[in-house]
Amino acid sequence: MSKQGEKTYFSIVMARLVKNPFAIWGGAAVALLFILAIFAPFICPYDPGVVETRILLQAPNAKHWLGTDELGRDVLSRMIYGARISLMVGIVSIGIATVIGVIVGAISGYYGGWVDELMMRFVDIMLTFPTFFLILAVIAILEPDIMNVMIVIGITGWMGVARLVRAEFLSLKQRDFVVAARSLGQSDFLIIFKHILPNAMAPVLVSATLGIAGAILTESALSFLGIGVQPPTPSWGSILTEGKNYIEFAWWLSVFPGLAILITVLGYNLLGEALRDALDTRLN
Repeated sequence: MSKQGEKTYFSIVMARLVKNPFAIWGGAAVALLFILAIFAPFICPYDPGVVETRILLQAPNAKHWLGTDELGRDVLSRMIYGARISLMVGIVSIGIATVIGVIVGAISGYYGGWVDELMMRFVDIMLTFPTFFLILAVIAILEPDIMNVMIVIGITGWMGVARLVRAEFLSLKQRDFVVAARSLGQSDFLIIFKHILPNAMAPVLVSATLGIAGAILTESALSFLGIGVQPPTPSWGSILTEGKNYIEFAWWLSVFPGLAILITVLGYNLLGEALRDALDTRLN
């Protein structure tokens, strides 16, 4: 594809995204998460780890906009730092899942035959396990910290990407540009990663965007159950856990982190759906 063609395709995709209200709202939510995560030390009004016993469980007020928790820590500051955890878990875990899925799907789709059969049966076996319970089992064996959470979510979430990439490779490997590359004597490695894979990345990009939302939700659920990110590191799930014992009179400890999770997951889902429509070459 020529540079002019690439620019034209990119401009078409961007024009579709700009016209899509879902992309605008989803992109705004994702952008806000990035801003909070990157500039957390400058945005936070208080140190999220400082304990103030004089202001335990204060309702939202002029000094503490989202109130304080059972240790007197500022909820807004902990929420902002929790955005860092959510963003890191989402990007790293889906990065791991995408790399594994792309490699498995590319090899399976390109070589076909017994290689494809063997790899796809392994994918089918992995899909038979309930993912969340598999994550629970592995985390229960390992030490529950943020690194283990990201790795476990990544190595249990690659199967969908593998199937997407395999389907794209089965379609693309018979195209003229691939036949021409073979006739020139190029290696399978170059054909797979230089010629076919760049043309198969559109559905992978959409899947990764949607997958980040799922990873954030999974991390929040694990932290809520006490086997995810461990205190005193602030995360939205752990704030929810701390607040469940005080929900009758300290509603802000449950409402605000719940809203943060809802808005973030919804933002990624809206952006992913908008990307899916924008990258569809069948649309005018």
